[in-house]
Amino acid sequence: MTQDFIVFPKIAECSYVSCYCEENVWKLCEQVKKNNPGELPKCYSVFVSNAGRTVPLWRQKAGRGDDKVVIWDYHVFFMHCVGQNRCLVYDLDTTLPFPTYFHKYVTETFRSDLALRPEHHRVFRVIPAEEYLAEFASDRRHMRRPDNTWIKPPPPYPPIATNGTSHSLDDFICMTQGKGPGSVHSLSQFVHMFYKPPNLQQNSTTQQSQ
Repeated sequence: MTQDFIVFPKIAECSYVSCYCEENVWKLCEQVKKNNPGELPKCYSVFVSNAGRTVPLWRQKAGRGDDKVVIWDYHVFFMHCVGQNRCLVYDLDTTLPFPTYFHKYVTETFRSDLALRPEHHRVFRVIPAEEYLAEFASDRRHMRRPDNTWIKPPPPYPPIATNGTSHSLDDFICMTQGKGPGSVHSLSQFVHMFYKPPNLQQNSTTQQSQ
């Protein structure tokens, strides 16, 4: 991957707290805005969930078995589009390399919906990084038990808030088309949004030159 610009060379230098993937990605967006602002328009926060909040993902550190599969209620990862049809995925919870090229990440993490029951089909909300920084907020209520104790210890910094709200996380996890920030896509739509097979790229170039 030396030919592509790597915005986060070392995973150890990224802000990370287990089970707070939405905040981990917000911090990645913040880091790009601070250190490489020219790259921010090429970056995205991607939520994956569905109506039942049961999404299987493979190659996850929290997963089980040889394939490291886990079922999350939702997951969030960061994407940086470094060039035409060249996107890098930064997932702080994957066992794949950090970063991983988009096609490899999608193939190994989501595989296919064809072998899954409909209630486990994955849906993706894609949010430009600048929009994510401006609109995301979380008071971490989803990580508290009824007695107000923590399910998992929170990050050491204060909760992320905007001028208008202290909690908008549910708007990002919701996968209803036409509602909430960014845009919502099926797995196939998400793949087609960011990846074009090499033969299609060649055909497109040939057509343009004619």
